[in-house]
Amino acid sequence: MQRRRILLAGIAMMTAVGLAGCATGGAGGESAELSDEPVTISLNWWGGDARTQATKEAVALFEAAYPNVTVETSFSDWNGYWDRLATSTAANDMPDVNQFDQLYLASYADRGTLLDLSEVGAQLDTSVIDESILQSGVVDDTQYALPISGTPNGVLINKTLLEKYGIPIPDFDIWTWDDLTEIAQTVSDESGGAEWGINPLALGIDSFAVNVWARQHGEDFYDKEGDLVVSPETIASAWEQGLSWIDSGAAPTADHIAENTANTLDQTDFALGRVAMIFAGVSQLASYQAAAPTQELIVGNWPTDSETVEGFQYFKPVQYWTVSSRSEHPAEAAALISFLTSDPEVAKLFGTDRGVPANPTARDTIESSLDPAGMLTLEFTTAMAEQVKNPPAITPNGASTVDATLARYYQQVLFGQVEPVDAAEQFIKEIQASIDAAK
Repeated sequence: MQRRRILLAGIAMMTAVGLAGCATGGAGGESAELSDEPVTISLNWWGGDARTQATKEAVALFEAAYPNVTVETSFSDWNGYWDRLATSTAANDMPDVNQFDQLYLASYADRGTLLDLSEVGAQLDTSVIDESILQSGVVDDTQYALPISGTPNGVLINKTLLEKYGIPIPDFDIWTWDDLTEIAQTVSDESGGAEWGINPLALGIDSFAVNVWARQHGEDFYDKEGDLVVSPETIASAWEQGLSWIDSGAAPTADHIAENTANTLDQTDFALGRVAMIFAGVSQLASYQAAAPTQELIVGNWPTDSETVEGFQYFKPVQYWTVSSRSEHPAEAAALISFLTSDPEVAKLFGTDRGVPANPTARDTIESSLDPAGMLTLEFTTAMAEQVKNPPAITPNGASTVDATLARYYQQVLFGQVEPVDAAEQFIKEIQASIDAAK
C-alpha cells in the first residue's frame, strides 16, 4: 500500500489543478504600444538549474535594452508549475509572459486567459517562423502562442555507462527493439543490479512517447476533430514492453520506479548515472548533460522492427511563450517574447535547452557556439526533419490531464492490479469523456 501511495503522490504533483473560468481583460488590442514610462512585467517558466540561470541572464540583457522595463521572474520545476499557474490564473493574477506546453494550450486559450498575439504584431513578428511549426500555437484559428522550438523524441543514452561494460554503440539507423533490449539487459547483468539498462517510465506516463509508439504502429493519439482515436491495444502494448524489461531486470523494479516518479530532472536515475537509456524529448539532452557532467550522453532514434510504420517521428512543440489576456502591458510582454526568441546573445545563452530554435536567425546564431550536447541536439533534430511526416493534432481542450491520467492507470498496471488492455480502455473512456464535456 505504501508504494502505491508514493506513486500516487508523485502523480498528484504532476497534475495541474482544474482551471477556473477567467474573464479576458487587460490592455490588449491592436493599438498596444510600448510605453516610455517605467513598466514592470512578470515572466514565468519551468526548468532545471541550467535553464533558470540562462533565463535570468537573458532577462538582464532585455532590461539593458529596455531600461524602462523591469521583469519580475518566477520559476519552478515541471511538477509544481501547472498547479501554481492554475492558482494564479484563477485569482486573476496570471504572470504577463508564461512558458507553455501544448498539453495545456487549448485549455487556457478556450478559457480566454491568453492574448491573441495578432494584437501585438508590431512588437512580435511571427512571419519568420516556419508555418508548420507556427500553426502548433493556433487554437480555433487564433495565434495564442509563439512556438519556441520543436523537438523529436529519442532514446537518450549514457555512453559512459555502456563503455564501462564494453557495450558497443549501436548503429541508430538500423537498430531494432531486440537490439535495445539486449543492450539494456547487458547493462543490468554486468553491473550486478547496481545499474539498469533502461527506465520505461516514459512509455507509461508520457503522451509524447506513447504517441510516438502509436505512430510506429500506424496510429495517432488525436484526430483533427480533437477526439482520442488511439486504440487500447496500442497503449497496452507500450505498457507491456516496459513490463517485460522490469520482469527481466533490464529496468528498475516497480517499487523503485514508483518511489522516484516525481524526482526532478537532476535527481533522476539517468542524470545520476544509474540508468543507461530513457525515452525523452531530445531537447532535454542539454539539461541532462548539465546535470551529469562526468557522463557522456548521446541520442539515437527510436529502434524499429519489421512492422514499424515510416514517418513515425514528429516535432512536438517543446514550449511556447504566451501573453496573459489580462496583462496591463501587452506590448512590453510581446517585446520580451520577441527578444527571448530572436536576440543573438540570448540564443547563445539558451543554446538548445528549449530545443532547436524555431526562429531561423537564432538557429543560425547558436550553431557555432554549441557545446557537444547542443550540437548533438541540433544534428539529430536536423536529421529527423527528413523523416518527420504528418504532424499530429495538439492536445485538445479537455485532455490536458492526459499525462497524469496515463500515470494513474499505468500505476495500476505496474503493480498488477489490472490487465494493460483493460486499463487502456478505461483511460481512453475517461479522457474522451473529458474532451466531450469541454466541447
